[in-house]
Amino acid sequence: MTIRSHAKVNIFLKITGLRGNYHELSSRFMQVKGLFDTLSFIPKEKANDDFTLQGSFGCQREKNTIYKAWRILKEDTKNQRLDDFFKHHAVVVEKKIPEFAGLGGGSSNAAAFMKLCNKTCKLNLDKQTLAQLGSKIGADVPFFIYDYPSANVSGIGEIVEPFEEDLLDIKIFTPPIKGDTAQVYTAFRKNHIQEIAQNASLASCMEKERSNAIMKKYTIQEANDLFAPALYLYPQLQNHVKEGWFFSGSGSTFFTTQKV
Repeated sequence: MTIRSHAKVNIFLKITGLRGNYHELSSRFMQVKGLFDTLSFIPKEKANDDFTLQGSFGCQREKNTIYKAWRILKEDTKNQRLDDFFKHHAVVVEKKIPEFAGLGGGSSNAAAFMKLCNKTCKLNLDKQTLAQLGSKIGADVPFFIYDYPSANVSGIGEIVEPFEEDLLDIKIFTPPIKGDTAQVYTAFRKNHIQEIAQNASLASCMEKERSNAIMKKYTIQEANDLFAPALYLYPQLQNHVKEGWFFSGSGSTFFTTQKV
């Protein structure tokens, strides 16, 4: 019982509004086909009541998105099959996606876990329900639930609309800088909040354009509103800026795309 958990990049990311403590966005998410974690359900040597999660994670189990997904599925479905199954099976993740890098690895892991649970434990939840539950874990999770190669994502991540376009070969470079998403958004709100109206206008144009056209037309700063606050927090990012390369999410990954 194994499933791939792909990375994503943000071809563009515009902050278009505020909703309480949350930031509304407009973004083009695209899967990175060649970069994925592998999540498996493996029989335990000895059955026990502990939820067993194995992998090279940079956080405690209780803060891991997979653990959070398990708790949410248990609380929402109250399905005894979940308890019974994980008494006898461990979750094992082979990590390839860099953490704290703007590639959505944690959100992708949570979505992959939920989809494999849904199938293995026969929870019979449709994708919309899984996406709604996933949104409680993180804003990127619904995109990975729907599993579109490319999609326009808006609201606070809950609106996911497939975007039909040619596949792109995405190449990434992740410097040894761990981006703190919360701090990057805080820096945006502190230093760039006045740009929201302009961002929303540009986003409405970008939503209609193909990803390869966006990469040719816009600069790294124009494409991603979080690049400037990330650079403010981590000035060493400037050492890795190259022509034709862009910035994913809150960082620290840079990427470029070529049409396949």
